[in-house]
Amino acid sequence: MIIMNIDWSKIYKKYKGRWVALKDDYTTVVASGKTVEEALSLANKKGYVSPFLTRVPEKLLPFVG
Repeated sequence: MIIMNIDWSKIYKKYKGRWVALKDDYTTVVASGKTVEEALSLANKKGYVSPFLTRVPEKLLPFVG
């Protein structure tokens, strides 16, 4: 699967500082939580066995690496 640029600006605004579980399209949030365990547990309860999990940062900072 080729992943193109994905606009997560709406996800950032709503979920900053939280863990989110996303569908395979990488844009649809199926669950969120304060911890990765909470987000995964809520996603599992909704039938998503292996969602994509990521933490949304509280602040957007530049990165050079």
